[in-house]
Amino acid sequence: MSRAGIVSDPLRFASEGRSLTGKLALKGNKRLADVLSGEQGEVGYTLLGEIGRDDKPYFRLFLNGAMNLQCQRCLGPMVWELDQVSLFQLVRPGAEIPEEELEIDEFDAIEATPDFDVIALVEDEVLLAVPFAPRHESCDAPRPQGGVEKESPFAALAKLRKNSGAQGV
Repeated sequence: MSRAGIVSDPLRFASEGRSLTGKLALKGNKRLADVLSGEQGEVGYTLLGEIGRDDKPYFRLFLNGAMNLQCQRCLGPMVWELDQVSLFQLVRPGAEIPEEELEIDEFDAIEATPDFDVIALVEDEVLLAVPFAPRHESCDAPRPQGGVEKESPFAALAKLRKNSGAQGV
């Protein structure tokens, strides 16, 4: 029923409570290349099919791995750990998603198309999970070469204002 990264019948996959486990290599992944600072590593995923308490089919996607990003404060490399669980309600192809379900934040609704591409779903979720401006928990902003800091133009103005006030002008 499942080929590498493909679920041929998502509704049946969910109703039978099947699972699919794999790894997404970051090397050569064009969709993720813009957010990564290196291609080392991989993202592990597990997709579980299930029927919810509401008797509707769901996919539960577990993602974990480590990725190299660039810190937006110090511009140095940083390792970012991904550990995420996402829930998706499966909707029959062509069926409308009820408005009240669009407002629920516990899950997203996705169309249960034949030959469902799990790798594309994993890539989408990784792209959504990566922080917009990743930063180390503690790091310093980059310093000019030689370690000498330039004086802020505003600090120079403040000194001028202070000196002119002292002269009584």
